[in-house]
Amino acid sequence: MKVLVVDDEAPARDRLKRLVEEQDDWQIVGEAANGHEALEQADATQPDIVLLDIRMPGMDGIETARHLAQMDEPPAVIFTTAFNEYAVEAFDANAVGYVLKPIRRERLLAALQRASRLTRPQLASLAARDQHKARKHISARIRGELRLVPVREVLYFHADQKYVTVRYLEGELLIDEPIKELEEEFADTFVRVHRSTLVAVAHIEALAKDEDGHFEIRLKDLAQRFPVSRRLAPGVLQRLKEA
Repeated sequence: MKVLVVDDEAPARDRLKRLVEEQDDWQIVGEAANGHEALEQADATQPDIVLLDIRMPGMDGIETARHLAQMDEPPAVIFTTAFNEYAVEAFDANAVGYVLKPIRRERLLAALQRASRLTRPQLASLAARDQHKARKHISARIRGELRLVPVREVLYFHADQKYVTVRYLEGELLIDEPIKELEEEFADTFVRVHRSTLVAVAHIEALAKDEDGHFEIRLKDLAQRFPVSRRLAPGVLQRLKEA
C-alpha cells in the first residue's frame, strides 16, 4: 500500500516515515509540508493512504481532505492531530480515521489497517465542527487534473440542475455541490440574490433597479447583471449596507 505523509513539521514527517517503513505492507511514496504540496504529491503518486496533519498554515488538513476527495480514485485519509478530547469526539462521531500526537507505533498500525475513504457527509460534518469551516479554495477535476481556485477570486456560484457553475476572474468550472451548502459555508463572503445564485459581496459594484423597477446586481469585474428576487431583496439590501 502506498502512503503519502503530510505534516508542516519535518521531525513529525520523519517519525511517520520511519514508523511506516518498518512495516512490509506499506511503502512511503512521498511527503508534503502543506496542503498545496499534498495535492500535488497525491496527483503525482496516487497514494492509497494519506497521513494528514490537521493544523497546517494556509490550507489545513480538513480542507486538503475535501480536495483529495475530488480525485478520480481518492485515497483513504488518516488525520494526525494533537486536538483535545472534545475535538476528537467529532472524529469518533463521524467514524473518521485519526491518530493522536505524539504518535505511537501501535496506534498508527491500527489506523493504517482500518483506513478507508472518507465520504462527503463525513468531510462536511468535520468541516462544520471546525472553527475554520469555510474553504479557501474551490476544487474540480478538469481533464484529469485537480484545479484549485481561490475563493477570493470567485465572482458567483450559479446552480443549474445537478451542477453549480463557479465563475471566477480567469474563467469558470463546474462542481457537484448543493448551492444551499455553499451558501452556508460561505455566508461571510457571499450573498444569495436568487434561489440559484450566490454573489461575492466583495465583487459587487452596485445594486440598482432595471427598467421594470426590479433590483439587479452589477459586478465590478463582469458585464453580466444578476436579477435579485423580490423575496431576497430586503436581505441583500441589508447585507450591502453592512458591507
